[in-house]
Amino acid sequence: MTREGGMTDDEILTKHPPVEPVARLVWTAVVDVGDRQDLGASASGHRFLVPILGGRFYAGPGIAGLSGEVLPGGADRQLLRPDGVKELDALYEMQTEAGAVLTIRNRVIVDDARQPDRYAMSVISVRAPTGPLDWLNRRLLLGTLQSARPDRAAVVVRAWEADASTPPREGTTRRG
Repeated sequence: MTREGGMTDDEILTKHPPVEPVARLVWTAVVDVGDRQDLGASASGHRFLVPILGGRFYAGPGIAGLSGEVLPGGADRQLLRPDGVKELDALYEMQTEAGAVLTIRNRVIVDDARQPDRYAMSVISVRAPTGPLDWLNRRLLLGTLQSARPDRAAVVVRAWEADASTPPREGTTRRG
């Protein structure tokens, strides 16, 4: 299809090939959780609340200044939808060893119907103070979630920085 005075869709798509997403591990957190509290049914599904009791987080390879403590006091709000999928919305703080406090919002989709490994992926947003970690405010982070049960009442959260690897255009070279 050609727009007035423009290129066809095929020409545009040839000139702009797909950009393959890549990810790098930013942190791994072991988050201790309390007992799930039943908040009752709603029109959207059954609601639960899981207190976040604390934990630790560890920087990914090549990431400086991003290890420390998961602070107690946060919570994971859960919705068990009628289709069996769980929507999790966790809000909590992590404090680095240097003292910076990051506010974390982790929105997760969990589908236990997928076997042998359940689907548990998330979008993580970070509110970091001005300083060496404020780059986190400007990045899309994808998350994975694994339960540590029955070994421990905890979850393992990994945050991955999503980026796009743009192929070099004809006649150019990629800057590294």
